[in-house]
Amino acid sequence: MAKLEEIETEEHQKAMIISKRKRIKKKYSIIIPTYNERLNIGLVIYLVFKHLQDIDFEVVIVDDGSPDGTQDIIKQLQNVYGDDLILLRARPKKLGLGTAYYDGLKHASGDFIIIMDADLSHHPKYLPNFIRKQMETGASIVTGTRYVRNGGIHGWNLVRKLTSRGANVLAQTLLWPAVSDLTGSFRLYERTAFEDVVSSCVSKGYVFQMEMIVRASRKGYHIEEQRVESPTTLTFQAARSSRSSECPKEKASQPSATYSRHHEQRTTTHNPTIIGE
Repeated sequence: MAKLEEIETEEHQKAMIISKRKRIKKKYSIIIPTYNERLNIGLVIYLVFKHLQDIDFEVVIVDDGSPDGTQDIIKQLQNVYGDDLILLRARPKKLGLGTAYYDGLKHASGDFIIIMDADLSHHPKYLPNFIRKQMETGASIVTGTRYVRNGGIHGWNLVRKLTSRGANVLAQTLLWPAVSDLTGSFRLYERTAFEDVVSSCVSKGYVFQMEMIVRASRKGYHIEEQRVESPTTLTFQAARSSRSSECPKEKASQPSATYSRHHEQRTTTHNPTIIGE
């Protein structure tokens, strides 16, 4: 009986901690580096707003001088959602993934930093899961992993899958980072943890993601993993089709309602199906 009461007390204390964290309003800054993502960025932003209905957030897009007109699409998105929710950090040329996150951090005002790609490899539907996981565990970092049960990669050929898996196995063997997916770049950080880890990294390219999580592990940060799947292009084509059916011109008020939760006195009418397509 005493053992049962002890378990119930622990569960009650845990529930109280989670409830307290939920009451404390937090802001999330989503940093998205882009280069030639004109056809993708509109859909990614639409899905971010769709899946973060009751969350205070902003999106910081760091574009490395895309020649395909990505910045023009981002400016259209600013007209739709507001330039306080969509922030553009335009850079003259490709300067490396690591510096993109560092520059994005300078413009971010959130208590938490989320990093994700714009190439449709990270589905925004997982964002609430990242936030929930952090609230439940108090983790400093929540990292997406494709290499746990029910996680996975779809749409990659065998060579690309073997390369990714092999890189993770090699890194696990040599570095012991205590996470299953080192090469992933879909993560949530407490701002202070992100600032600390970014400032200690020396790489600038795609190995930057691996260095960040290894350094975070070495520094003793509490890291949790969240199952994710990398969707296929067909998955996003289906989402684009769904968006078109959900938001025809006569139903343009649906995205407007999402927008107005941050700007109660400002209204907008738009057809998001034309953005970035």
